Amino acid sequence: MSEQGAAAMGEGIDWWSILTDRAFLENPYDELKRLQALGPVHLDAASGVYFVLGHRAFLKVAKSSELGRDTRHWKNGWTAPEYRVHDPVGYRLFSEFQPQMINCDGAEHARMRKVYEPAFRSQAVRDVGALVEAEAAQLLDAMPREGTVDFIEAFAGPLPLRVLCKLFDIPQSLDETVARWSASLIRIGDILMTPDQKSEALEALTEFKAFLREHVAARRARPGDSLMDLAIRAHDDGTLDEEETLTNLVSMLVAGHETTVTLIGNGLLLLLRHPDEMARLRADRSLLRTAIEEFLRMEPGGNMILRVAREDVDVEGTLIPAGAPVLGLVGAINRDPARFERADEVDIGRPANAQLTFGSGPHVCIGAPLARLEAHVAFSALLDRYGSIELAGEPEWRLDRLNARGLGRLPVRVGGAA
Repeated sequence: MSEQGAAAMGEGIDWWSILTDRAFLENPYDELKRLQALGPVHLDAASGVYFVLGHRAFLKVAKSSELGRDTRHWKNGWTAPEYRVHDPVGYRLFSEFQPQMINCDGAEHARMRKVYEPAFRSQAVRDVGALVEAEAAQLLDAMPREGTVDFIEAFAGPLPLRVLCKLFDIPQSLDETVARWSASLIRIGDILMTPDQKSEALEALTEFKAFLREHVAARRARPGDSLMDLAIRAHDDGTLDEEETLTNLVSMLVAGHETTVTLIGNGLLLLLRHPDEMARLRADRSLLRTAIEEFLRMEPGGNMILRVAREDVDVEGTLIPAGAPVLGLVGAINRDPARFERADEVDIGRPANAQLTFGSGPHVCIGAPLARLEAHVAFSALLDRYGSIELAGEPEWRLDRLNARGLGRLPVRVGGAA
């Protein structure tokens, strides 16, 4: 299919009104199914963005060497001269957020990623299991043995933040501050940001980097084996410069926190809405590994994955020109009936689950093993502690962000010895 064909296929679709609609943010799946039925790739002529809704199509996007994550290749993006003039705050925000592995491709990306990859390999992640278990137990001890509690506030929110701060040797007293910075910076992934959100994110980024600059200096005087020490050694041996060191740390703390909050919160909601699957998991804990993959597939913690074409590339018959942005709509990709049988049904034992919530290709999420470990520990601990977990009110989805899809509130009633 030609570029014109893709545009005609998507003609009349107001993509950005759909993506920002409250009803879509609360439950995107019916609308995504309708759009997916129109074809796997669509061009929004107004913005020049290509939307990808098919599983096979997005695999091509994620793995193709012609597409990458470096937004400096975006033809009319933030590096365009007119953007700098008309939106100086946005230009400064994206410029200062640029020097990190997620925003680079090829050798530049590999140079940065190799610094942290050893810490996220399977054995290294398993070694932090005891830390995750201890943090989970402490949070559960603070929850009622019986009664009603907001699961996001009491458990899903603080657990990954505490784990990350321990891994990066950041004091627990800064939990609320780091969470505030994270909430502002996660919106950079929304593509559409208001002027106020850009200003708030730039302020958070400036404060976060200033803290990390001092923290790195203090840690250098007392070296150890934390993730912070990996960053310090990479800076000191010339692998990373100062801005790359700080921005990669910011990104891992933000993404590592938000990714796991949504996995644990969204996953529990799926179980609560499917009590037969909850009972099945209680009866057979060996299903927890596949259950986590199904949580990721059915309720991904992100709505969009961005790529930018560095060269002209054909995706399922659509020619995507160099410089064009591409957004994979994960909720559609993960429920593509051409790839998944019973695509809209929850099956915690689903075999060979090819969900793409963590992406694929060179930019597959580096922290995915840690997120999976934390989810495994979290659900094991919850099921060990409580014989009964039920919804105690209507869940509330976060509506202040377009991309990161997670719950702001999940009231549950817990009780009964497991």
